[in-house]
Amino acid sequence: MNRPTPRLHASVGALALVLVGIIGAFACSAATQAVDANGQLEDHALQARFERIAQDLRCLVCQNESIADSNVELASDLRRQVREMLVAGKSDDAIFDFMTDRYGEFVRFSPPLEPKTLLIWGAPFIMLLLGGVIIYRVVRQRSRMPLDDEPATGP
Repeated sequence: MNRPTPRLHASVGALALVLVGIIGAFACSAATQAVDANGQLEDHALQARFERIAQDLRCLVCQNESIADSNVELASDLRRQVREMLVAGKSDDAIFDFMTDRYGEFVRFSPPLEPKTLLIWGAPFIMLLLGGVIIYRVVRQRSRMPLDDEPATGP
């Protein structure tokens, strides 16, 4: 029986690593070819989608800026990730789902209307209704108070 030598296993393993490296290099170059020297996507439709998504994602460091407006390193990494996912053909919903799964609902400026976010969306209306009830009760109580028509007489 002919048994492969350990050298043959090592050379096959090395060849596999070289092939994986070459395929990875082509994949990286394809992703970087889609981005021009200014860091914008060459496809205008993808660039428009990127800008819309970047405006809807909150910078987790700044917390009051979108990742498009922030200059911190985390925002830069998030922009790069969004760009890579767009080039890979991911949908907007898939990108938002990925970011939400990874960073939580806080990463989105406008979270979707779901049962767990219902209180967030309904809170302004609840507060408005509560304010109306308070105003109604105060006005009703004051209307029941007697009018003081006569001036006070002093000693």
